[in-house]
Amino acid sequence: MGCEVAALLRRCASRSRIAWNESTETGSGGRTLEFHERLQRAVERGQQARDTRSRQVADRALSEEETRTLHSEYRLELSDHIGTCLGQLVDQFPGFQLESIVGEEGWGAVVSRDDIALAQGGKSTNLYSRMQMLIRPFSEGRIVELVVKATIRNREVFNRARYQMLGQVDLESFAENVDLWVLEYAELYSAAV
Repeated sequence: MGCEVAALLRRCASRSRIAWNESTETGSGGRTLEFHERLQRAVERGQQARDTRSRQVADRALSEEETRTLHSEYRLELSDHIGTCLGQLVDQFPGFQLESIVGEEGWGAVVSRDDIALAQGGKSTNLYSRMQMLIRPFSEGRIVELVVKATIRNREVFNRARYQMLGQVDLESFAENVDLWVLEYAELYSAAV
Protein backbone atom coordinates (compact mmCIF):
# COMPACT_ATOMS: atom_id res chain seq x y z
CA MET A 1 0.00 0.00 0.00
CA GLY A 2 2.88 2.36 0.74
CA CYS A 3 4.27 1.84 -2.77
CA GLU A 4 0.92 2.71 -4.34
CA VAL A 5 0.72 6.03 -2.42
CA ALA A 6 4.26 6.97 -3.42
CA ALA A 7 3.52 6.22 -7.08
CA LEU A 8 0.33 8.30 -6.94
CA LEU A 9 2.19 11.26 -5.41
CA ARG A 10 4.87 11.09 -8.15
CA ARG A 11 2.22 11.12 -10.91
CA CYS A 12 0.42 14.13 -9.37
CA ALA A 13 3.67 16.03 -8.98
CA SER A 14 4.70 15.38 -12.58
CA ARG A 15 1.25 16.47 -13.88
CA SER A 16 1.44 19.78 -11.95
CA ARG A 17 4.96 20.40 -13.34
CA ILE A 18 3.71 19.76 -16.87
CA ALA A 19 0.68 22.05 -16.36
CA TRP A 20 2.91 24.78 -14.93
CA ASN A 21 5.43 24.50 -17.78
CA GLU A 22 2.67 24.63 -20.40
CA SER A 23 1.09 27.73 -18.86
CA THR A 24 4.42 29.60 -18.58
CA GLU A 25 5.57 28.60 -22.03
CA THR A 26 2.35 29.59 -23.77
CA GLY A 27 2.56 33.16 -22.58
CA SER A 28 -1.18 33.19 -23.01
CA GLY A 29 -1.40 35.46 -20.04
CA GLY A 30 -3.02 32.85 -17.82
CA ARG A 31 -1.07 32.21 -14.64
CA THR A 32 2.00 34.25 -15.58
CA LEU A 33 0.09 37.47 -16.13
CA GLU A 34 -2.00 36.93 -13.03
CA PHE A 35 1.08 36.28 -10.90
CA HIS A 36 2.91 39.28 -12.36
CA GLU A 37 -0.02 41.59 -11.52
CA ARG A 38 -0.26 40.21 -8.00
CA LEU A 39 3.51 40.65 -7.60
CA GLN A 40 3.28 44.29 -8.69
CA ARG A 41 0.43 44.96 -6.26
CA ALA A 42 2.37 43.33 -3.43
CA VAL A 43 5.41 45.53 -4.18
CA GLU A 44 3.21 48.65 -4.26
CA ARG A 45 1.59 47.74 -0.91
CA GLY A 46 5.05 47.27 0.61
CA GLN A 47 6.21 50.64 -0.67
CA GLN A 48 3.08 52.33 0.69
CA ALA A 49 3.63 50.71 4.09
CA ARG A 50 7.26 51.89 4.10
CA ASP A 51 6.22 55.44 3.16
CA THR A 52 3.59 55.47 5.90
CA ARG A 53 6.13 54.31 8.50
CA SER A 54 8.62 56.95 7.33
CA ARG A 55 6.01 59.68 7.68
CA GLN A 56 5.09 58.47 11.16
CA VAL A 57 8.75 58.45 12.26
CA ALA A 58 9.25 61.95 10.85
CA ASP A 59 6.13 63.18 12.64
CA ARG A 60 7.37 61.74 15.92
CA ALA A 61 10.88 63.10 15.60
CA LEU A 62 11.17 66.45 17.28
CA SER A 63 12.54 69.35 15.33
CA GLU A 64 15.69 71.09 16.57
CA GLU A 65 13.67 74.05 17.88
CA GLU A 66 11.16 71.79 19.64
CA THR A 67 13.95 69.86 21.38
CA ARG A 68 15.61 73.06 22.54
CA THR A 69 12.30 74.33 23.92
CA LEU A 70 11.62 71.02 25.65
CA HIS A 71 15.13 70.99 27.17
CA SER A 72 14.62 74.54 28.47
CA GLU A 73 11.33 73.58 30.13
CA TYR A 74 12.94 70.59 31.88
CA ARG A 75 16.00 72.64 32.84
CA LEU A 76 13.89 75.38 34.44
CA GLU A 77 11.73 72.99 36.41
CA LEU A 78 14.67 70.92 37.64
CA SER A 79 16.89 73.90 38.48
CA ASP A 80 14.04 75.37 40.57
CA HIS A 81 13.75 72.08 42.45
CA ILE A 82 17.52 71.99 42.97
CA GLY A 83 17.45 75.53 44.39
CA THR A 84 14.60 74.64 46.75
CA CYS A 85 16.31 71.51 48.09
CA LEU A 86 19.71 73.14 48.53
CA GLY A 87 17.99 76.13 50.18
CA GLN A 88 16.56 73.79 52.81
CA LEU A 89 20.03 72.33 53.33
CA VAL A 90 21.33 75.86 54.05
CA ASP A 91 18.51 76.33 56.57
CA GLN A 92 19.51 73.10 58.32
CA PHE A 93 23.25 73.85 58.49
CA PRO A 94 24.00 77.51 59.28
CA GLY A 95 27.19 78.71 57.65
CA PHE A 96 26.44 77.37 54.19
CA GLN A 97 25.82 79.91 51.48
CA LEU A 98 23.52 79.29 48.53
CA GLU A 99 24.27 80.59 45.05
CA SER A 100 22.32 80.10 41.85
CA ILE A 101 24.32 79.06 38.82
CA VAL A 102 23.38 80.19 35.33
CA GLY A 103 26.07 79.90 32.70
CA GLU A 104 27.96 77.85 30.16
CA GLU A 105 28.44 74.98 32.63
CA GLY A 106 24.70 74.69 33.18
CA TRP A 107 21.87 75.82 35.42
CA GLY A 108 21.36 74.90 39.03
CA ALA A 109 22.73 75.88 42.42
CA VAL A 110 25.66 75.41 44.75
CA VAL A 111 26.00 75.51 48.54
CA SER A 112 29.38 76.03 50.15
CA ARG A 113 31.09 76.92 53.38
CA ASP A 114 34.62 77.47 54.66
CA ASP A 115 35.58 76.35 58.16
CA ILE A 116 38.82 76.78 60.03
CA ALA A 117 40.18 73.96 62.14
CA LEU A 118 42.86 74.69 64.72
CA ALA A 119 45.49 72.02 65.11
CA GLN A 120 47.92 71.57 67.97
CA GLY A 121 50.53 74.25 68.05
CA GLY A 122 48.09 76.93 66.88
CA LYS A 123 48.28 75.97 63.23
CA SER A 124 45.03 76.53 61.32
CA THR A 125 43.63 74.56 58.38
CA ASN A 126 40.89 75.63 56.00
CA LEU A 127 38.14 73.05 55.54
CA TYR A 128 36.03 73.48 52.47
CA SER A 129 32.56 71.91 52.00
CA ARG A 130 30.47 72.26 48.86
CA MET A 131 27.64 70.66 46.93
CA GLN A 132 26.93 71.68 43.34
CA MET A 133 23.99 70.44 41.25
CA LEU A 134 23.64 71.43 37.59
CA ILE A 135 21.52 70.70 34.57
CA ARG A 136 23.90 70.73 31.60
CA PRO A 137 23.11 72.93 28.56
CA PHE A 138 21.40 71.56 25.47
CA SER A 139 23.71 69.42 23.32
CA GLU A 140 23.59 67.46 20.08
CA GLY A 141 23.02 64.31 22.15
CA ARG A 142 19.53 65.64 22.96
CA ILE A 143 19.66 64.60 26.60
CA VAL A 144 18.79 66.13 29.94
CA GLU A 145 21.80 65.64 32.20
CA LEU A 146 22.01 66.25 35.95
CA VAL A 147 25.56 66.56 37.33
CA VAL A 148 26.36 66.57 41.06
CA LYS A 149 29.66 67.16 42.85
CA ALA A 150 29.96 67.02 46.63
CA THR A 151 32.88 67.78 48.94
CA ILE A 152 32.99 67.66 52.73
CA ARG A 153 35.94 69.07 54.66
CA ASN A 154 38.29 69.07 51.63
CA ARG A 155 37.35 65.52 50.64
CA GLU A 156 35.22 64.67 47.62
CA VAL A 157 32.40 62.41 48.79
CA PHE A 158 30.67 61.87 45.46
CA ASN A 159 30.64 62.95 41.84
CA ARG A 160 27.61 61.72 39.90
CA ALA A 161 25.70 62.25 36.70
CA ARG A 162 22.33 61.10 35.48
CA TYR A 163 20.77 61.61 32.07
CA GLN A 164 17.77 60.67 29.96
CA MET A 165 16.97 61.17 26.29
CA LEU A 166 14.75 64.20 25.73
CA GLY A 167 11.83 62.18 24.41
CA GLN A 168 11.92 59.89 27.46
CA VAL A 169 12.48 62.29 30.37
CA ASP A 170 10.77 61.44 33.64
CA LEU A 171 10.91 64.65 35.71
CA GLU A 172 9.63 62.90 38.81
CA SER A 173 12.57 60.46 38.85
CA PHE A 174 15.03 63.34 38.33
CA ALA A 175 13.44 65.21 41.26
CA GLU A 176 13.72 62.06 43.39
CA ASN A 177 17.44 61.86 42.56
CA VAL A 178 17.91 65.50 43.58
CA ASP A 179 16.11 64.79 46.88
CA LEU A 180 18.11 61.62 47.58
CA TRP A 181 21.48 63.19 46.81
CA VAL A 182 20.79 66.25 49.00
CA LEU A 183 19.64 63.96 51.83
CA GLU A 184 22.76 61.81 51.42
CA TYR A 185 24.96 64.89 51.54
CA ALA A 186 23.20 66.14 54.69
CA GLU A 187 23.76 62.79 56.39
CA LEU A 188 27.43 62.63 55.38
CA TYR A 189 28.04 66.23 56.43
CA SER A 190 26.38 65.83 59.83
CA ALA A 191 28.44 62.67 60.44
CA ALA A 192 31.69 64.44 59.53
CA VAL A 193 31.36 67.53 61.76
